[in-house]
Amino acid sequence: MKKRVVITGLGVVSPNGVGISAFSEALKKGVSGIEFLPELRDLNFSCQLGASPKISEEKKRKYLSDLQLRNFNSNGILYGVIAGMDALKDAKITPAKPDEEPLWDLGIIFGTGISGVDKFREAIHKIDNKNVRRLGSTSVAQTMTSGVSAYLGGLIGAGNMVTANSSACATGTEALLMGYEHIASGNAEFMLCGSTSDSGPYIWGGFDAMKVTTYKYNDAPTEVAGPMSADASGFVPGSGAGAYLLESLKSAQKRGATIYAEVLGGAVNNGGQRGGGSMTAPNSLAIQKCIKNALEDSNTEASEIDYINGHLTATIKDPDEIENWSIALNKKGEHFPYINSLKGMVGHCLAASGSIEIVSAILQLHEGFIFPNVNCENLHPKIASLISSEKISMKMQKTSLQTIAKASFGFGDVNACAIFKKI
Repeated sequence: MKKRVVITGLGVVSPNGVGISAFSEALKKGVSGIEFLPELRDLNFSCQLGASPKISEEKKRKYLSDLQLRNFNSNGILYGVIAGMDALKDAKITPAKPDEEPLWDLGIIFGTGISGVDKFREAIHKIDNKNVRRLGSTSVAQTMTSGVSAYLGGLIGAGNMVTANSSACATGTEALLMGYEHIASGNAEFMLCGSTSDSGPYIWGGFDAMKVTTYKYNDAPTEVAGPMSADASGFVPGSGAGAYLLESLKSAQKRGATIYAEVLGGAVNNGGQRGGGSMTAPNSLAIQKCIKNALEDSNTEASEIDYINGHLTATIKDPDEIENWSIALNKKGEHFPYINSLKGMVGHCLAASGSIEIVSAILQLHEGFIFPNVNCENLHPKIASLISSEKISMKMQKTSLQTIAKASFGFGDVNACAIFKKI
């Protein structure tokens, strides 16, 4: 019999708020972290907007030592370390001391997408083909995909599985489900899960070249048409990290821990880049199947879902996503659940999008509110035909949520959907 799994700690490094308290307030007020970046203008980017967390040098030194920060140039790892350590602290779990045994029952699954690009560029810029060995002793740890989980593992003294996953925009949601399964099957009591994404032109340049980012709002960063809007013309690239401490229900109850939500289950699948799916576009049938499988795995009826935290990217695929939810849940109009998308406030945080958005979803479930859909007043007509407008709130609402769904869809036609319930 599977163990029940709950979330007892949260951490977030978001463009509109670093730390749970600041992030929660920003959500309720619809605060945007999107801004104009002169660097992108100077580089002739079509989209000259971006969204990155603000981290002071003083804050960095609360998490990493001067020695660790020497020759350190990986924002992705920094964001992940801050979010991960905050989630651990929020759960009131103390790291193992250097002279103690590792925490054998605590593991880490912390993913990323494109990792350490600035660090690698910095290292390569200093050498030529005849001196490749001089890449530097810190380049490997800061550029390997598992770098963030390795840093966290050392800071915490984690003695269980410590690894990383990488599934594009679905990374954070997939990491949560992997951690959930590891605890549910009895292989750990605690799993620190999440995802992170680096920032800057060397991360965002490829998306600008693909023309999936918006170019229409360079002079009006607070007015960017949000997800589900008829005026949406592409996403704003973002970055950051989200983290969650998963724990067996029995352990959480024994410790008297704060329980934010129970993870009921979920599903991960792939559209096989068939049926209209491609490296960059999802197969709608696979999305519908993923949602249905998540409901089945979590023993949840579609009628129980009262809120959806959408992937919704402010692109032409938003109406298709809503239609897929409508088909999978067999709901439309006034019967469709409440739905919103964080990307109107923080842009598309790429590999970190799922984790930051999961934190936002869990906060809404725990605190009883629904954050506003920013700049979505002119609703896309196809979406308007599928959902009653009151289910797409333009202002913060206080409401009691019980069972919610979060899905993420990533490049490579990968899908992940998780179901959560309030205890």
